[in-house]
Amino acid sequence: MTSPAPTAVSTPPAAPGPPPSRAPRASLASRIAARAAGGGVRVFLVLAGLLWLLPTVGLLFSSLRSPSDIAASGWWEVFTAPARLTTENYTHLLANGTITGSLLSTVLITVPATLLVLVLGSFAGYAFAWLDFPGRDWWFLGVVALLVVPVQVALVPVSKLFGAVGLFETTVGVVLFHTAFGLPFAIFLLRNFFAEIPRELLEAARLDGAGEVRLFTRVVLPLGGPAIASLGIFQFLWVWNDMLIALIFADSQSPPITVALQQQVRQFGNNVDVLAPGAFLSMVVPLAVFFAFQRQFASGVMAGAVK
Repeated sequence: MTSPAPTAVSTPPAAPGPPPSRAPRASLASRIAARAAGGGVRVFLVLAGLLWLLPTVGLLFSSLRSPSDIAASGWWEVFTAPARLTTENYTHLLANGTITGSLLSTVLITVPATLLVLVLGSFAGYAFAWLDFPGRDWWFLGVVALLVVPVQVALVPVSKLFGAVGLFETTVGVVLFHTAFGLPFAIFLLRNFFAEIPRELLEAARLDGAGEVRLFTRVVLPLGGPAIASLGIFQFLWVWNDMLIALIFADSQSPPITVALQQQVRQFGNNVDVLAPGAFLSMVVPLAVFFAFQRQFASGVMAGAVK
């Protein structure tokens, strides 16, 4: 005798629930207002950028005009007579031995002062961040305290010191002065950046047999590249555009470009055909350095903001 086949048990359909909630849709007026606000901000930023670049553009056009045209009208007249632009001013500039020599002196001061700050600041920043030595925190507080010391306070004592050791009015003296006053900020910046590197990463490198030198060159420096690039841009711009320190400590026979242009104004006063291209050339070099490293600079700023 066969058993009856089991009957299938039907499950009752689930009760319909409430429909999934949707995010409230912004009204047409609010969307138009948001887009208008964003467009207004963009227009404001563009206008601010153009206004900021206006003196540079005016200096460029002035450097391409003849002295008679400069004396007769403003630089904006080039839009009505662009054919009157000339490069003779730059020819006169290259023929001026004082200006060309001052450009070389500026390079000989700026490049070593920037490299020394980057190298010494990287070493010291790594030591303060990851090496244990007696009085590390107190030494770092001393470095931070040096940030508030103005340059003007050290002019007289450093002048006496340089005069006693034979460094007054020398390129080496100017480089040492810029390096000494650039190191506190460099150490402060790089120490804080290096300290954010994960400790596990450094410990893994040590377990693989890496010493302090290899750890610094293969791990810390590549990770700190954006911060080092940002520091290099700041240091380069500060040293290149400096006039006070160069006016006091640099060699009067081969001064940097800022002092040379100031001396040209003092001696002649109306040689605009030399001053305009010289001033524009002194502005172009820092701008070229900034735009060449702007990606690293932005990465360093964003990394510091996130951390």
